[in-house]
Amino acid sequence: QAARLVEYLRDRPQDRPLDVACALATTRSPLDHRAVVTGTDRDELMSGLRAVADGEHAANVETGLARGESTTAFLFPGGGAQRLGMGRELAAVHPAFAAAYDEVCAELDQHLDRPLRPMIDGDAEALDQVGYAQAALFAIEVALFRLTESMGLRADFLAGHSTGELAAAHVSGILSLPDAARLVAARGRLMQGLPEGGAMVGINATEDEVRPLLTDGVGIAAVNSPDSVVVSGEAEQAHAVAEHFAAKGVRTKRIRVSHAAHSPLMEPVLEEFRRVAAGLDFQQPRIPIVSTVTGELAAGDDLRTPDYWVRHMRQTVRFRDAVEGLRAEGVTRFVELGPGGVLAAMAQECLAGTPDGNLLVVPLLRKGRSEELACATALAQLHVRGTSPDWKKWFEDRGARPVELPTYAFQRQRYWLEASSAGGDPSTLGLEPADHPLLGAATVLADSEGLLLSGRLSLATHSWLRDHAVGGAVLLPGTAFVELAVHAGGRIGAPALRDLVLHAPLV
Repeated sequence: QAARLVEYLRDRPQDRPLDVACALATTRSPLDHRAVVTGTDRDELMSGLRAVADGEHAANVETGLARGESTTAFLFPGGGAQRLGMGRELAAVHPAFAAAYDEVCAELDQHLDRPLRPMIDGDAEALDQVGYAQAALFAIEVALFRLTESMGLRADFLAGHSTGELAAAHVSGILSLPDAARLVAARGRLMQGLPEGGAMVGINATEDEVRPLLTDGVGIAAVNSPDSVVVSGEAEQAHAVAEHFAAKGVRTKRIRVSHAAHSPLMEPVLEEFRRVAAGLDFQQPRIPIVSTVTGELAAGDDLRTPDYWVRHMRQTVRFRDAVEGLRAEGVTRFVELGPGGVLAAMAQECLAGTPDGNLLVVPLLRKGRSEELACATALAQLHVRGTSPDWKKWFEDRGARPVELPTYAFQRQRYWLEASSAGGDPSTLGLEPADHPLLGAATVLADSEGLLLSGRLSLATHSWLRDHAVGGAVLLPGTAFVELAVHAGGRIGAPALRDLVLHAPLV
């Protein structure tokens, strides 16, 4: 099919690639074996298409087999995932994303001391401050959810890392946008108001290996994968823990932050944060959430109490446990809704070695890559595995119009039996006409001039048929054909044929 399309498009340079893609995605049936080519111009797309035709690997080609039903979880990242200019490209192309982004930023601006969007677009220093970073991440994550929602992608479960769980709480319906914006802004403001001097360090070690080295001033901020934890707290003590492992050759990484989240240093602001949360109106979630506080599916009113969100601010982020909890709920598709793909990488580490070929982990956006191309690639990966977006919506936003396509590349092999003008001869089956009166009837093909067993039979040669003659034509009842089939089955030693005939309904 790809080779046929290559040849067809080679002779039609006037067709816009966008219109060709629209026709392929919206006017053809999505069969099980799928391929998607992504690119930014005609040459790149044609090159990928030729790779599909030749059965070769290409960086801009996704192929796969749709495996039927799947269960999807959306993942929302936390602090540190923010980047300058995030969301700008998507806002220029997707109205649903742009509208949601503007709405959320406007709501957050009511609680911030300066407008959020200008900081996201051009003030890297401000964006790294915890108070603004959390608000910015909440805004883009909610906008990404609205974008996927507009394209028909649905989440069966949600999970969020630190601040990301606030985005999950809002899109699930637990918190309205005004209440969620108030809680996000308060969380960032209170953390930003704490004295600086804390530190966070990532360590490639297990939680059990790290825990004996903790002090009153240092805690485990996150367990991200089986051998990746983050320690957080008073700077000197946190660095001492990291140096202990570095001396053993274990990889450590200092995380650039102004405040040590999920550490004992958060204690002074917890009561004020509780008062803010107590003034909110919590509702039942429409989409289930797997908590990163417990690592399990949130039950009952867990996420609808101020106490939960206080614990959420202070305690360890158990992302590894949350991934395992999602798997226990049957999740096979993990889609990260964030600006960089950091959670997708951690989820893949958590799922390494899982014997399930149907698993798929996809970040909607990737750091250092065009947002539009990254989003298209993510949708392609989902589509070839059977989780298809609403492609009509995707192309509708770009003004695409379907064009004429080449016909399907059928194999065009003939499987019908060739007609024969010869009549049937019962003796070829080891039967003799004398065995049954019907076996002596002439059986000729429908397109010949002869007579049919099921139509007109010769009254001259088969006088016993006179009782079945109506207007000079023989009308043989269906039971006679049943008798013939039963008799023939018995003569050739095929009891299964007899059983089939005897139990089949007469039509």
